[in-house]
Amino acid sequence: MKAHEYPFTVTIEVQFRDTDAMGHVNNAVYFTYMETARSKYVMHLMNRQGLDALQMILARACCSFRSPAFFGETLTVGVGISRIGNKSFDMVYCIEGPDGRLVAEGESTQVMYDYEAGHSIPVPEAFRARVAEVQGAWQPPTQT
Repeated sequence: MKAHEYPFTVTIEVQFRDTDAMGHVNNAVYFTYMETARSKYVMHLMNRQGLDALQMILARACCSFRSPAFFGETLTVGVGISRIGNKSFDMVYCIEGPDGRLVAEGESTQVMYDYEAGHSIPVPEAFRARVAEVQGAWQPPTQT
């Protein structure tokens, strides 16, 4: 599945600081790219900006690296919600280079969280409804 086929996309220009001694994007930076896509998508879903829209904590993140990315390239990150549970939800990511090549794929699990009370909370019905509205019949890819 191509990045533009995901429910939401962001573009990220690879900065010099993102690269390592080997000249390509350092593996840890891909998690930052996914974080950018994740936070922008959740803010879009909640129609709010800032920390008020992000009532969640990251419980798990993984990334499969498929090809290197380099300084100056513009990457496209596709993101979608693949599962919603009682208190958590999963997201999937596709990162592509400017030529359409697959650079990386990722997954993450977020837990809805009440920062004032200090504990997890159920996924709000409004969030579930908004995901259904935005994503429609979209089906996540099978990760390899």
